[in-house]
Amino acid sequence: MRHGIEGVADAEAFIARLVRLERTALVRLRPAGTSARTALWARLPWGVLAVRTVAGTGAGDATVAAGQLLAELTAGGTVLPPRRDAQWRWPLPPAASRPVETLPAGELRRLAGAAADTLREAATHGVAGRAVGQRMLRDALLDHVAVVVTPDDEPAGPVRVTQRMVQGLVRMGFIGPEGSPGPDGVQVRMAGRWVGLVGPYGAVWSQQATDLVMRPAMAHPNG
Repeated sequence: MRHGIEGVADAEAFIARLVRLERTALVRLRPAGTSARTALWARLPWGVLAVRTVAGTGAGDATVAAGQLLAELTAGGTVLPPRRDAQWRWPLPPAASRPVETLPAGELRRLAGAAADTLREAATHGVAGRAVGQRMLRDALLDHVAVVVTPDDEPAGPVRVTQRMVQGLVRMGFIGPEGSPGPDGVQVRMAGRWVGLVGPYGAVWSQQATDLVMRPAMAHPNG
């Protein structure tokens, strides 16, 4: 079976960054609308989805090992690696989304860099003079809400953009290098409970946490 990717350079750029972040990552190929384009989906190590759309009709809906697909593309091959559809376990956002705000790409770069500097400083010197586990600190930084957007017409209330999303957008190269030509804005988009950051070269998506309602448990006759 052929992988059907024609935008090889774009696909290689996406998958190479993905494999650097997680060697065993999966990539899911899906048709992108009605055009002859394919959406490449992947789950990043910090729990957000990344997607880049490239030219080519693709191979339908198929999941493969990212490293194997990268090797095939680099070698100029056209064969789809062995399918691993059963290993993909994450929902995807709805196809239809709406914009709620546009953020400066430079500000997102600054936020990503500040978080990385904080992590390095804490790993070296601790927090308030006390040693802190790097994994615990990393997770706390990633969960931090970096941007809050409050659109007038958003019934669900404020839209929260976490550092997980900012890091995903920047680390995957979706806003390009500083000073690069092209659009400098990054759209914040909503699709149901999903929040997306859409840059010139790709997007990251994350589900907003739903509010949990706590109710007292009813007494059970058997305890």
